Amino acid sequence: MDLHTKYPELSDLRRRAKRRIPKFVWEYLDSATGSEATQHRNRLSLDRIGFMPSVLHGEFDPDLSTSLFGADFPLPFGIAPIGMSGLMWPDAEGHLARAAARAGIPYCLSTVATQSPEDLAPHIGKDAWFQMYPPRDPDIRTDMLNRAKTAGFNGLILTVDVPVASRRERQTRSGLTNPPRLTPRLLAQVAMRPSWAAGMARRGMPHMRMLDKYKSTSTEGLSSTAHVGYLLRTSPDWDYVKWLRDAWDGPLMIKGVLRPEDATALEGIGADGIWVSNHAGRQFDGAPASIDMLPAIRAATTLPIIFDSGIETGLDILRARALGADFVMMGRAFHYALAALGPQGIDHLIDIFIKDMDANMGQMGAKSLGALPAPVDLDQRFVFPNGLKSPAEA
Repeated sequence: MDLHTKYPELSDLRRRAKRRIPKFVWEYLDSATGSEATQHRNRLSLDRIGFMPSVLHGEFDPDLSTSLFGADFPLPFGIAPIGMSGLMWPDAEGHLARAAARAGIPYCLSTVATQSPEDLAPHIGKDAWFQMYPPRDPDIRTDMLNRAKTAGFNGLILTVDVPVASRRERQTRSGLTNPPRLTPRLLAQVAMRPSWAAGMARRGMPHMRMLDKYKSTSTEGLSSTAHVGYLLRTSPDWDYVKWLRDAWDGPLMIKGVLRPEDATALEGIGADGIWVSNHAGRQFDGAPASIDMLPAIRAATTLPIIFDSGIETGLDILRARALGADFVMMGRAFHYALAALGPQGIDHLIDIFIKDMDANMGQMGAKSLGALPAPVDLDQRFVFPNGLKSPAEA
């Protein structure tokens, strides 16, 4: 079967994923928080960004390669971390890590994933990043960093936009708890998804394996959107970032930045990269669309910028690049693909993004990512205020 005929875009994979995983898992993966207005804002703002097409450039194959933190990548995107990833599909972290290694793109493992850095060590490529939810105890911090480094993870991500658990009302209504408890209601949903159920029966119900070493406290009383990690972690401050900078000898990225002044300050205390994100609307429903904040953050720092939130197409990746991002990361998208088609879904989604970027760059006459034209606001019909230069040329 030609997958591009049956599943030509992410929305096709998303629909199939919904039919293949239990409802409570779907609600965890697909939901945001509040009325989900921020999630919708991300999409609306991305759709507002266009480009003027350009003609008579002859035949060419666009160059999609880029570099970040001194490493060269064949593609300008990677796989973002998602907590409890293995709940979405059995061995999700392993499948995603291996696919990223095949494609030569970064894979990010979450602190609250269902596999540990040690589990993933045989499967990661040369550019794998570890995403840290900040432990309060300095000894646990140090141990986590050592475990990630020993397993082969060369980049560190500190997520700073989760100071407290969000409400995620859809997730709460679904009946999902952390760790997952299969109530009769949830078991009825599992029975309707035999492929997911068979895989989970072989591997066992997922839990946050990295935290096993540090668990010494009951989770009694935690909200349904919190988990054991909240008993270990703190809400970081500026001194916390300085501590990490001293403790980690690789690239340090700060994830969850939306204010330009924060980007400037983070550059001043030694961060290596700014990750612009509103957590895809999963944490705070009053946040602006991440893409709307990108140009101002680009103007506020000389550091590499990584971008996520709402990316669904190759054109979206080009939109983020043209507005100042050096690299784009996606989490939900790859989990939709994996749940839809198993491991081949990840490779297929990467190919979808490549083909979409190729097609759109052909329409613009852009032979490389550095040659993207200035984006246009399709609502207001004006060029965005980065002049006529792409971020790579600015």
